[in-house]
Amino acid sequence: MEPKFTQKVYKITNQIPKGKVATYKQIATLAGSPGASRAVGMCMKMNPNAPHTPCHRVVASDGALYGYSGNGGIIKKKKMLKDEGVAFVDKTTVDLLTSQWKP
Repeated sequence: MEPKFTQKVYKITNQIPKGKVATYKQIATLAGSPGASRAVGMCMKMNPNAPHTPCHRVVASDGALYGYSGNGGIIKKKKMLKDEGVAFVDKTTVDLLTSQWKP
């Protein structure tokens, strides 16, 4: 059985729609632990249900792409996000003004 925080993180991540992203901090806050951004990152790294739990839709607070543990790494993460319609401001930074999920 996964800890309650991990369950909350995956439940929230599953709600991020295609074409949108959330930040690690945003998910930590929604899960009730605003200081647990790194813990959210660990949950994404250990995601047992990828790609059904869309960990590729989670980005840094500045929109930067970090730490995609799936095959293809950051290049694959960017391709998946672009294919879903996520806007970028440069090669590795998501345009959060346009593409951040607002639950």
